[in-house]
Amino acid sequence: MASEALPPGPGLAGTPEPPYYAVIFSSRLGPDDEGYHETAQRMDDLVREQPGFLGADYARGEDRVGITVAYFQDEESIKNWRADLEHAQARARGRGQWYDAFRLRVAKVERQYGFTRDTP
Repeated sequence: MASEALPPGPGLAGTPEPPYYAVIFSSRLGPDDEGYHETAQRMDDLVREQPGFLGADYARGEDRVGITVAYFQDEESIKNWRADLEHAQARARGRGQWYDAFRLRVAKVERQYGFTRDTP
């Protein structure tokens, strides 16, 4: 099956034809989330300005577990995002205040497929 570019679906990121990279950030918020939501919005705005950023998908459940999957053109784009000073400050605050636990995984996307239902 050939991979192809996927346009954005309702609430889903569009992505180009593979290969590209996915940074998967899974987290569980702790009780002290003061300033978290504002900072998360700022990080979303900031990453969208980064060269090589392709899009992102987000989910957070009632159990305070969240998953963000950010898509990047290449590993260099991921390194540049990690080196951003404001992003580094947000990561430090996350470790010190907001998160009870988190995991970060980087994967190379080699195939993709999907569909979007046409609604009348």
